[in-house]
Amino acid sequence: MYYPFLMVIDLSNNNLTGPIPNSMGSLDWLFSLHLCNNSLSGEIPSSLQNCTYLGFLDLGLNKFIGSIPNWIGISLPSLRILIISSNKLNNHIPIELCRLTGLQIFDAANNNLSGIIPRCFNNFSQMATKSYLGPESFSYNHSVLESAIVATKGREDKYDTILGLVTSLDLSNNGLSGEIPKQLTSLQGLWSLNLNMSSLETLDLSRNKLSGKIPTSISSLTFLSHLNLSYNNLSGEIPLGTQLQTSDNSSFIGNQLCVPPLTKNCHGKNSTTHRGTEHGEGVNDEEEYWFRLGIVMGFVVGFLGIIAPLLACRIWRCAYYWFWQDYMLFKIVGWFINFKNMLCT
Repeated sequence: MYYPFLMVIDLSNNNLTGPIPNSMGSLDWLFSLHLCNNSLSGEIPSSLQNCTYLGFLDLGLNKFIGSIPNWIGISLPSLRILIISSNKLNNHIPIELCRLTGLQIFDAANNNLSGIIPRCFNNFSQMATKSYLGPESFSYNHSVLESAIVATKGREDKYDTILGLVTSLDLSNNGLSGEIPKQLTSLQGLWSLNLNMSSLETLDLSRNKLSGKIPTSISSLTFLSHLNLSYNNLSGEIPLGTQLQTSDNSSFIGNQLCVPPLTKNCHGKNSTTHRGTEHGEGVNDEEEYWFRLGIVMGFVVGFLGIIAPLLACRIWRCAYYWFWQDYMLFKIVGWFINFKNMLCT
């Protein structure tokens, strides 16, 4: 690289292949690196740890393999946005990432990550305060304005001028296991800095292998606008809280959870608000079952009691044939003639 003072590289949305060149690490002043939506492969090169001013790193939608490098949390202290989603990264999330106190967007969704969620994620101070960095913090010489695509509320939105307000943590669609750490929602270790997690806006941990109960402290996230815990192994009651009780059912499906917004009661019965209706529906289902069974039994009895004897006994067939041809036919014809004569008179 012959541009040592280069600050912004945006090569996203191309058809680039192969690994990231090691020479990229010689860009000492590099602040923003966009390489998303390509076909880049290999491991994330360790030479990038030389770019100590790097604040925006987007490597999403590629084919990177290996683990998330530990040095990201050690050598890139200014990192604010880290997007490594939709790759082939595996192994655990390194606890060294917890050193990134200025990180406000961390997107590692759609990988093959495993292990537990680090309990030190409460060190993400920028996710814990409602401070506004302002658009100038993501612009260069007032001409280049940074932008990022963030999955929020089940959709992908692009943020630029208000990027400094966005806080997002997305670990969905991985193989993460264990319980949801309480430290993710309560920052007791940082009370001396007067921090709390009340400003976290979106939390997506869906499609993992998380188990245990949802921590009750998650209900204290008053600014939480989108929560997705679907398709895990979570169990127990959903904590009481306006944000949780008003969430859509799809945020909790695929677990063994109970109470609102789900209709399942934790005592093995349906919730009382729906019990009468569901009991009535059960009675109606039972009545419909017996009604259908009666129709079937009536048909069987009629067939065996009338049709079967006619097929088995010749005398009965002849008598039945005479009854309809000689008796009933004359009766019908006589009735028709009498009716016609009555009309003519």
